[in-house]
Amino acid sequence: MAVACALSLMAGMGATAFAQAPATTLARVIGEVRDVGGNLSGNVTVAFTNTTTNQAYSTLTDDRGRFLRDGIPAGNYTVTLTFNREVVYETVAVLAPGQELLLNINFQELQAQDAAAAEDAARKSAEARAQFAEMKGRFEAGLAALEAAKATRMQMDKLPRAEQAALQGQFAQSSGTAVSELSAALGAIAPTDTNRGLVLARLGEAYELTGKYADAASTYQQAVASKPDPASYNNLGNSLARTGKVDEALAAYQKAIELDPTNTAVYWRNFSVGLYNSGRIKESLDPLKKATEADPKNAQAWYLMGAALVNTMEFKTEGDKVTPIMQPGTIEAYQKAIELDPGGPYAAQAQQGLEALQAMGVGISTRQGQRSAPARSAQPAPARR
Repeated sequence: MAVACALSLMAGMGATAFAQAPATTLARVIGEVRDVGGNLSGNVTVAFTNTTTNQAYSTLTDDRGRFLRDGIPAGNYTVTLTFNREVVYETVAVLAPGQELLLNINFQELQAQDAAAAEDAARKSAEARAQFAEMKGRFEAGLAALEAAKATRMQMDKLPRAEQAALQGQFAQSSGTAVSELSAALGAIAPTDTNRGLVLARLGEAYELTGKYADAASTYQQAVASKPDPASYNNLGNSLARTGKVDEALAAYQKAIELDPTNTAVYWRNFSVGLYNSGRIKESLDPLKKATEADPKNAQAWYLMGAALVNTMEFKTEGDKVTPIMQPGTIEAYQKAIELDPGGPYAAQAQQGLEALQAMGVGISTRQGQRSAPARSAQPAPARR
């Protein structure tokens, strides 16, 4: 009778405890543990620690390496195996209400998986090193060819047009090599590689140098997407302006200014050049004004300002007589270019502009040091960052 009462009492206590956590909300875990030899391991502590409440539930493997632990509330758990007071394994488990989870842990299989993973990692590492070496070699070859092409282009630009043909073959070969090698370097680099933006930027330069402005713009767009860089945004603006996409070019220059405000004048000047070269000369006046405000000592900007004002001047017709009407600031812009670049190319072009205006009969002096005015200019090239 006493034993029966005791059992009855214990059963009653158990019922009370389960009433606080209904069986449908609890889970159980069964499984076995095997050592590195594949043998069943006894006396291994298997503990389940709730990652939210930090409540732990544990059990031991029997002499056949098997374990069972029930009454575990549903939730996320860290599962820890301990043998001889040393943690030998850790994993995670998600237990659902009423679930019976089978959890078999075989250290022999885990060791084999680790070895395979290490071998795979070593293989991938070797492949990555080889890929980087190929990319680096291609990039350096492309960069050398690009610099050679630039040097040849500079040499050609100093020669009369009739004499440039002699260097055209040399330029075509080096620029073509630059495009092919840099394209190969790009193909050998991973999409997430930190060097991708640099390779794209140099490939964009190669396209731009050969006059393939649409390809250059597309490449620069990829470059800034990979690595936002003011120089690439500037060159993107140059290429877009060359293809007539002036609004997109403006957005690129504005991004360059945002990233590199110390060179604001360069970017506004380049935008004005793009507008000027695309025939939107009147629209170039506003960025030229901003360029001269940002850097009032730049002779090129003042010369461009004068040239743009000349090319947007109006004419008054009275009978058979046509009289040019100079825009305000024309003389001052050319005079400023002469003052800032005495003896230089911009002073010379400004002086030619004044002489052309004088020939038009606007009644100005062409002597340097006096107020003067401009003429039509050759298409200027944008600066590079």
